[in-house]
Amino acid sequence: MSVDLQQDFFALFGLPRRFRVDEAALEMAYHDLQGRVHPDRFAHLPDVEKRLSMQWATRVNEGFRTLRKPLPRAQYLLELAGVDAGLHTNTAMSSAFLMEQMEWREAVEEARTAGEGHELTQLHHRLRHHAREVFDELERTIDERHDFAAAAEIVRRLMFMEKIQHEIDDALEALET
Repeated sequence: MSVDLQQDFFALFGLPRRFRVDEAALEMAYHDLQGRVHPDRFAHLPDVEKRLSMQWATRVNEGFRTLRKPLPRAQYLLELAGVDAGLHTNTAMSSAFLMEQMEWREAVEEARTAGEGHELTQLHHRLRHHAREVFDELERTIDERHDFAAAAEIVRRLMFMEKIQHEIDDALEALET
């Protein structure tokens, strides 16, 4: 078994260190690695080897969870680049972005209060479309310009957007009950 627990997740899966990943290649590499390091394959071995296989399997699972979703993948790329995104401490955003967030939140609250499921669904679709555009911007910022400081700000924006997406989901769920 040859999994280096110190290598980054991209190297672990044999992928280039980029924001855009080949999802099929990631999935295939994951299943290959999982097959090689799964603890069941080592059940008959001494405890030391069982623990090691568990560490490897955990590392493979953690890597897959990180790389398969765009936002955690972007955060991981920032970490690898040595950029502190200040995700929990730096909440400074442009006034235009903050105004946009206020408008989204007000629209969600109005639709929730009025019980307008259709409007919430429309807001959900619009926000998802907008998020795709921002993810495209993030891809260009990381993969083409290698501007990790700018990428950190985009990641923070996407985190705000994800939070609003959850608020819309919660409002829709509340209307269904």
